[in-house]
Amino acid sequence: MDLDEARTRILDAAEELFYDRGIQAVGMDELRTAAGVSLKRLYQCFPAKHDLVEAYLRRRDTRWRTALAEYVDAHADGPADRPLAVFDWLGEWFAEDGFRGCAFVHAYGELGATSDRVGRVAREHKEALRGYVAGLVRALPVAEPEVLAGQLALLIDGAIAGAALLGEPSAARQARTAAAALLEAAGSVAGSGAARNGT
Repeated sequence: MDLDEARTRILDAAEELFYDRGIQAVGMDELRTAAGVSLKRLYQCFPAKHDLVEAYLRRRDTRWRTALAEYVDAHADGPADRPLAVFDWLGEWFAEDGFRGCAFVHAYGELGATSDRVGRVAREHKEALRGYVAGLVRALPVAEPEVLAGQLALLIDGAIAGAALLGEPSAARQARTAAAALLEAAGSVAGSGAARNGT
């Protein structure tokens, strides 16, 4: 097994175990066993656990935001539908087996006070998400797009937290309704589109 394959297997195991049970609850020996690699190979790939945690979070960020953008591109008919498609994607994610909420909030809650690296990755993820939403909003005829993007980002985070804590995938639909109202109030035609769709 070469180094790249070992690294991928370790990251796959880390993503499953860290997301399901938490970072501090999972030791390196358990990760080695789950990945099917030797302890020596594990430490060749990731000399310390915080190196693995950072790599896990960065890969998850890329995958998560790519999946979101691909969904929006595939399901939105035009610019007015794109911000609300974000919430449709959230609803599908919330309904998946194994959904546990935001990996970045979890990681920050566990390690943010003691790890600058984890705190930085978590903040970069949230900033990138807000930037993506801002890009969607700037394509619309709305007042103060940056303010609106911040409001939508808060709705996204609130929906994720609500769905995880309460076990309610419907949090995405509720947040979508609130987002449609914000968009309409800001002057976007997206709100009337949401009404036509019955949401």
